[in-house]
Amino acid sequence: MARADFGAKPHWTMALPKGIIAREHNLLFLEDTLAMIRCTRLLRSLLACVHLLFTFGCDAGRFLLLCLRPSSALAAEILFLPKQLALYQERHAKPRRATNAMRLALVWLSSRFDWRPALRIVQPETFMRWHRQGFHLFWRWKSKPGRPSIPTELQALIRQMSQDNPTWGQERIANELLLKLGLRVSPRTVRKYMPTRLHRSPGTRVQSQRWATFVRNHAQAIVACDFCVAITATFRLLYVFVVMEHASRRLLHVNVTTHPTAEWTLQQLREAIPADHAYRFLLHDRDSIFSPQLDQSIRHLGLRVIKTPPQSPQANALCERLIGTLRRECLDFIIPLTENHLRRLLYEWVRHYNAGRPHMALGPGIPQPSVSLPAPLHVHRHQLPAPLRMVACPILGGLHHEYELMAAAA
Repeated sequence: MARADFGAKPHWTMALPKGIIAREHNLLFLEDTLAMIRCTRLLRSLLACVHLLFTFGCDAGRFLLLCLRPSSALAAEILFLPKQLALYQERHAKPRRATNAMRLALVWLSSRFDWRPALRIVQPETFMRWHRQGFHLFWRWKSKPGRPSIPTELQALIRQMSQDNPTWGQERIANELLLKLGLRVSPRTVRKYMPTRLHRSPGTRVQSQRWATFVRNHAQAIVACDFCVAITATFRLLYVFVVMEHASRRLLHVNVTTHPTAEWTLQQLREAIPADHAYRFLLHDRDSIFSPQLDQSIRHLGLRVIKTPPQSPQANALCERLIGTLRRECLDFIIPLTENHLRRLLYEWVRHYNAGRPHMALGPGIPQPSVSLPAPLHVHRHQLPAPLRMVACPILGGLHHEYELMAAAA
């Protein structure tokens, strides 16, 4: 079950599911992540460049010091070094891998003399490859850079648009940026920054929509049902059956039984759904109680049954969240004595849930508000008007309270 806290919602999401419908587009986290990745790569490249220049500078300093020595001493040292190297070759000692700084120094020194007879460890083909790599690096540094990358904010926007609109391709996103935001971005550039899983050739259609999209488009016509359990004082197991309306979050029906069956469940649905209803879909899980015969009877009520995927309670997230609220606000604080005792407590909580409890997903709002709700805003945001007073009404013996304004006694 998805749980998230959100700030102010747009007006068009007042009656839509909270966790999967009323979601604000926040690109800040994605922008910060991209900036951190680019900063890390730049820092690594800078450290490697500094190390390369420092090593090459040390080698150049040694070369200048050797230039100050007499030629006879240099000839003796040059003859002395190959003899030591011959000892390592006889012992078949494996040299360590050459670094970029060492390769650059060897290529630079080779321009001062005939290097071919002096090679001992490195093969001539390898040395020529080093020379070509250095030539490529030189011309890459000397040449003008290519087309610069688009800003990080625009990259994050392209990714966000791709994720929010899975049916859009690169051409559609590029046209949206051009016509509505005035940003000229090539479709190929858009494709470069789209998530890999959304890459597809132009003209390819998406075969299915997201589950969240289906729920958003049919929220007014969906009802959902599910079971939960409660333990009595004598350790009897009671089953609580709930039916809710998606769009308004209104709890349509609740009842308790010790032995849930398909016939009992069908009767509860008949009591919950009126004959002149405007619903089209009934959403439930794959519990064995919802047998094929029960689903066929539900179709006779004018409803199309939609079963959630196996082991996917998030597909029925609103009903799962309702059961979680029922536990946190009622069942976790009481010990029912009998089945009738639990039923009476649930009926009282349902009246509070539908007519007195604010729901964040509704704006905030109340599924079945009274005529006096919502209350009008006062001139002073932190002060009640003088002729009014606040009255508290206890719910479930004081477990919850409902508050309202009444005229003060004269």
